[in-house]
Amino acid sequence: MEMEQKHFTVHQLSVFRTVAQHLSYTRAADVLYLSQPAVTQQVRTLEQALGTRLFARSGRGIVLTPAGEELLRHAEQLLTL
Repeated sequence: MEMEQKHFTVHQLSVFRTVAQHLSYTRAADVLYLSQPAVTQQVRTLEQALGTRLFARSGRGIVLTPAGEELLRHAEQLLTL
């Protein structure tokens, strides 16, 4: 049985980390000098590659899911290297 490859980019990890730090797609877009739809699409593409949700809606904001919290720990390490 063949394992499916999961492809994502360093840029997607960086965008994800910024959204996670600010818990806001709009604030992350401002920090990254990207449009909010572009940030949303990068996170959505990363979620599709990983096959899991990274953020959940909470009231008017967003929070990290358990998978998002775990990915953030790894992303911080990878992006620091």
